[in-house]
Amino acid sequence: MTNQADIGLVGLAVMGENLVLNMESHGYTVAVYNRTVEKVETFVTGRAKGKNIIGASSIEELVKNLKRPRKVMLMVKAGKPVDDFIEQVLPYLEKGDIIIDGGNSHFPDSVRRTKYLEEKGMLFIGTGVSGGEEGALKGPSIMPGGSVAAWEHVKPIFQAISAKVENNTPCCDWVGQDGAGHFVKMVHNGIEYGDMQLITEAYQIMKDMLGMSADEMHEVFKDWNTGELDSYLIEITRDILAFKDEDGAPLVDKILDTAGQKGTGKWTAVASLDVGVPLTLIGEAVYARCLSAQKDDRVEASKVLSGPTPKFDGDKKAFVNDLMKALYASKIVSYAQGYVLMNHTAKEFGWDLNYGGIALMWRGGCIIRSAFLSKIKEAFDNNPKLTNLLLDPFFKDKVMESQDAWRRVIAAAVTNGIWIPALSTALNYFDGFRNERLPANLLQAQRDYFGAHTYERTDKPRGEFFHTNWTGRGGDTASTTYTV
Repeated sequence: MTNQADIGLVGLAVMGENLVLNMESHGYTVAVYNRTVEKVETFVTGRAKGKNIIGASSIEELVKNLKRPRKVMLMVKAGKPVDDFIEQVLPYLEKGDIIIDGGNSHFPDSVRRTKYLEEKGMLFIGTGVSGGEEGALKGPSIMPGGSVAAWEHVKPIFQAISAKVENNTPCCDWVGQDGAGHFVKMVHNGIEYGDMQLITEAYQIMKDMLGMSADEMHEVFKDWNTGELDSYLIEITRDILAFKDEDGAPLVDKILDTAGQKGTGKWTAVASLDVGVPLTLIGEAVYARCLSAQKDDRVEASKVLSGPTPKFDGDKKAFVNDLMKALYASKIVSYAQGYVLMNHTAKEFGWDLNYGGIALMWRGGCIIRSAFLSKIKEAFDNNPKLTNLLLDPFFKDKVMESQDAWRRVIAAAVTNGIWIPALSTALNYFDGFRNERLPANLLQAQRDYFGAHTYERTDKPRGEFFHTNWTGRGGDTASTTYTV
């Protein structure tokens, strides 16, 4: 045992414990503290027994056991608990010491905390950590942002414990200033919401329209995981569909259809509204969970509202192949929207995000890890100023190749009354984005008619605004032109 620890960690829940063991396994000594002190003793005498892990019974003791500059990582519930622990730690720190928030904090909180701690002479890192229990122990994806000066002090630890991909490249690199790390993790979680919803819709189509059993769907996802859809979420879906309850029936069929959420998907959708970026697929994924939670209302509605009885008479194998293409094309849209959101928000906050690097950080360890992400990295390596993934040659070709199959799947699902909010909104976004002219001209005329909100003209330069007295009863005064 060494006398002082390289880093301290507060919060010995699932993620905290496993991160500590991960750090120790890479040669780092870790001091640990938990608000319920009994947890410290249980951990030190249990999973951490005989390891270079120092238990502390107070924040003061934890800090005294740390090498300078002291690094204290908080793995506690987002929101007020983070602020409370920062205030508890601060009295024992010196200038240049570092507080790290590794929870799922909302990125504006990290912007605020960075400024607050830097004003006191301390440094702050707000970092996203993705990968769940197994990732935390064996190698997560880590997305740090905050005080730039803090990075050199935590980089060796973070990159050592993170997941590794090709050429032993760590799935961890500096994201950007203040809230950038937690922002990127938030978008990651939003894309995760979208991916999961798309997969569940494919499952519902196979189950309710094609009449496939859990075992048959297991074989489909097993096959999909060997191709372009190779990913962690497809992999675990394959395993879930094969898992049997004690009576031999598929366990998935016995799970109540109400989904929970922790808030990061909602934050992503709200952030898109703040910067005026259409994040329709992730938004639908969030609303889908909200609708699932209205279980009692849906049960009552099912007794009085009806739709078509699903039936399928075509080539099931060919349709499953169409479904794979529809899922892949929709996945492209989800990531395209997420990256547009990152681009617009980065401009607003002055962050210089490395979009290819972010894709690389997501290649391993995290929940949305997939082979697909290497193509996103290539897209931004080829064109760092790429404004939308749908304009990259690879993704453009993939969507165009999938388009007919995509439309067949959507049409069949809608005709058969299958609920597909994410798959359908993905296609709608594609159709809107590829359209040179949308019906917003009529919308602007409506706004000008009832509120004198003005409009631009196709036969005049952009930036010139006009108002028409549509009824002959209005005046020439127009409202101020602005966009929220």
